[in-house]
Amino acid sequence: MTIEDVWKYYQKDIALAEEKIRETLNTIAPAISTVGKHLLVGGGKRIRPLLAILSSKISGYSGEKSNILACSIESIHTASLLHDDVVDGANLRRGQPSANSIWGNQVVVLVGDFLYSNALRLANSLQNQKIMDALTVATTGMSESELLQLSKKGDPNISEEDYMRIINGKTAILMSAACKGGGLLGNISQKKEDALTSFGLKLGLAFQIADDILDYMAEEKILGKSLGKDIEEGKITLPLIFLLKDAARDEVKRIKEIINAEKFTNSDLSYILRLLNKYKSIEKSYEKAGALLHEAKTELDIFNDSMEKEAFLTISDYVLKREK
Repeated sequence: MTIEDVWKYYQKDIALAEEKIRETLNTIAPAISTVGKHLLVGGGKRIRPLLAILSSKISGYSGEKSNILACSIESIHTASLLHDDVVDGANLRRGQPSANSIWGNQVVVLVGDFLYSNALRLANSLQNQKIMDALTVATTGMSESELLQLSKKGDPNISEEDYMRIINGKTAILMSAACKGGGLLGNISQKKEDALTSFGLKLGLAFQIADDILDYMAEEKILGKSLGKDIEEGKITLPLIFLLKDAARDEVKRIKEIINAEKFTNSDLSYILRLLNKYKSIEKSYEKAGALLHEAKTELDIFNDSMEKEAFLTISDYVLKREK
């Protein structure tokens, strides 16, 4: 099975979740519909709602509630993107003008607030306290991680442990909640619920590491932002953490000067890319992500073979192969 097969096979389920999202955007405030639909049209693989759908199906559930959960999960993710772009002052989102660059920070922040609160309202309609607990823990963790990331902005001494804490809340915790929530819709054992929860967390960690690697590798037209944008914004991610650990003293000094400089130039980027290649920092980052994905796949051993299990394994492989 290829990732294209997965998208095709579950296209109808994802479309139903998207339709549910569009319904929630139809309110008395036109800005909510306008900004929300701008992001929907902007694309994205909808991997988080797909995780919720797959988890519910592998757990024996296939009713309407999985669409509501998927909508809630994607709404939380969309809200986080809106707020992140405001915090980062981003002008692009997936190669298109970011919402804040079009409508301004005030509107975008308020639309993000609406999406967060409405996502929890939808989740509450599922009448499952454990799902609500998972989503509230996720949204709290996402806010905490963004604040931690801000506190570490431009800090070349950030530890690998701090980085993992940041991406745990930034990405992994919501993917974990999507998997756990889907499992809770079905009648599964605690061991299977824990396995899905852990699978989503490890998949999410690997997903974000791969995303951070792409910042030093992908073409701008594919990634939707300029190469090296993270370091320009003061975000010290895993490839750079590994590099700072392995580079020679004079090289580390120069890297820190680049991080702290007011302007990030093409020559700075070339220097960083050359060192990343010299010390195999990208390869080491991929190894870290690969190890996490191996652990994630192992979590699925408790489940019998099925279309959903195969789809989970395919998504895991896709994480390291994607270009955006």
